Amino acid sequence: MPWNASAAFLVAVQRSMREIRKAVGTDVVDPQVLSCAERRQHSDWLGRKEESTAILALAKQGASIKEFVRRTKKSRGLVRQVVRGGRTDVFRARQCSLDPFLKQLDADWANGCRNSAALWRRMKAIGFSGSLRVVTEWATRRRKEEGAASGGGRPRKVPSARGIARMMTSERETLSKAVARTVAIIEDAVPALVTARDLMDRFHGMIRSRMSADLEPWIRDAMPGLLGSFAKGIVQDRAGVCAALTQTWSNGQTEGQDTKLKLVKRQMYERAKLDLLRARLLRPA
Repeated sequence: MPWNASAAFLVAVQRSMREIRKAVGTDVVDPQVLSCAERRQHSDWLGRKEESTAILALAKQGASIKEFVRRTKKSRGLVRQVVRGGRTDVFRARQCSLDPFLKQLDADWANGCRNSAALWRRMKAIGFSGSLRVVTEWATRRRKEEGAASGGGRPRKVPSARGIARMMTSERETLSKAVARTVAIIEDAVPALVTARDLMDRFHGMIRSRMSADLEPWIRDAMPGLLGSFAKGIVQDRAGVCAALTQTWSNGQTEGQDTKLKLVKRQMYERAKLDLLRARLLRPA
């Protein structure tokens, strides 16, 4: 089982998106402030919302998962996801090519560089391989956020679940005023997320410091909250977690060799036979 507390926190944010959207004041999304891609995502979300409403109506009647599937003609996994509070994020939480460069981009913006082309050239100088359009769209969203904040209003569009998770964790010390305002609104409205964030920090600190004595108190604190499922997974693999906290051994070398094998195979378009793989991996020095 992957002991990924950050991924568990992202799931907690995704399941809290309904409360977050109400808190930020974006229950109704204004299509005028959305990009073309975001308008398509919003249109798709409206269709998903109708499906979710029908499934939740059946849930209130006490129907079983099997009955949901029979009536709605949807898959069991989708029904279970809706019943458990998923599929509430309007905009897809996908990885952006700008993510590794956001700290530098925020710093340049704070220092007064507001020209998209200039920002893009600075990003290119440190390894950014994306297009100017990506940086231009980021700058446009940033101006809209700051305009809403300066007018005393709330953000026009709620950030994605992945963006909120990032703001509340890795970037919370370097947020702009506009983004910090959004995060403060979310934390005030959904205190359970703050608790989950603190528990995630405790877990990371426990792993880094190998504090095995802190494991049981952490499990007790995490069980009732948004990280309850993650804590249950830790309990199911308690022996492995305890060994990771107390033993010096690691399967990192094995995982590294496995990753290398997969990389070599993919380089050959998965057409590699065993003799060719052996020649590439075990060739004499």
